[in-house]
Amino acid sequence: MTTTNLGADDAFWVDGNALAGPLREVMGTDLTLAELTCAGCRTTRPLAAMHVFDRAPGLVARCPGCEDVVMRVVRTTDRVLVDLRGSLVLSLPVPTA
Repeated sequence: MTTTNLGADDAFWVDGNALAGPLREVMGTDLTLAELTCAGCRTTRPLAAMHVFDRAPGLVARCPGCEDVVMRVVRTTDRVLVDLRGSLVLSLPVPTA
């Protein structure tokens, strides 16, 4: 997992692999090969390429190209909320037998 300083605002992010564990818990599959298409810039990238901000009550994934929010993941005591409002498509490979 990569941690990077974005610059003057001193905000740090980790790569999209930080989402793999929390999403696997609720979706039952490995999402490291998933791709997201950003609603802002229309670019498709692997989930692992997203910039994830993890210093909040949840995880916020931003597009590395335009910095729009593409996914939010929040865990409550009895639910996991996944907000994909900033994504046009979440694409997953078909599992092989």
